[in-house]
This record gives sequence, structure tokens and C-alpha cells, in this order.
Amino acid sequence: MLKMRRPAQKILLILLLIYGTASLIHFVHNAEFLSDYPSLPTSWTRIGVYFAWVGLTIVGVFGWILANSRYNIVGLLILAIYAALGVDSLGHYVLAPLSEHTVAMNSTILFEVVTAAFVLIEIMRQLVRQILQRVYLKHDA
Repeated sequence: MLKMRRPAQKILLILLLIYGTASLIHFVHNAEFLSDYPSLPTSWTRIGVYFAWVGLTIVGVFGWILANSRYNIVGLLILAIYAALGVDSLGHYVLAPLSEHTVAMNSTILFEVVTAAFVLIEIMRQLVRQILQRVYLKHDA
């Protein structure tokens, strides 16, 4: 089984840590100012938002563990789901336009989305590289 190269692991880890931080900032802001966010479901609670972040983070940690094991591709795919959930924060703008959110709301949402997108790009780069390496190795065999 092909191992992920060390520099690629470091790049992905750095991007994941930045995205994880952005996600935490957004979720904390969301939880603490829940009633100020426009058009969010009234069933959402402060503690529920924190639990959602913990659940989201567990997905990311699980993906990272698998990505650094012999289940590398499965781990990268789980990390892609984790990052896609960060991009999904754009859903705030489905509920209410950007203009109805405060600067702080927009900043935390967009910080999470942009960092999640960078994680997705890196994951796609690594997956394409691994697929090409496997095709090349099979071709040479």
C-alpha cells in the first residue's frame, strides 16, 4: 500500500488545524449569538451548536487517523466529508442574505468556508496523486 509522503502529511495537517480553528471560531460565535443569526431554526440551542462542533471534529480526527494508516484513501475521503461540512456553512446565506448578517457573522462563516475549501483542494491533490501513482505502478508492472 502506498504511504502518504511526509511533506503532504504536514501540509494537510496544517490546513486541517487552521480549518479546525476557523470552525471552532464560527461555532462559538454561532452558539453565543444564536438568537442574532437571521432565520436559524428556533429548535437550535447553544449547547446543540457546541455538540454539533464536537461531532464534526470527531469526523475530522477519525479521518486524520485513517489517512495516516493503511486506510489512507478512506481517511482522505472522510476528511473530504469533514471539509465539505465546513463549506456547507454557506447554508447561512440560503436562510438569509449576506447583508442580513453582521460583519462578525460573515467573517466567521467565510473564514470557515475558505479554510475548508483549502482542505478540500489539498485532499483532491493528494487523491489524484495517489491514483496516478497506482496507475503508473500498474502500468510498469
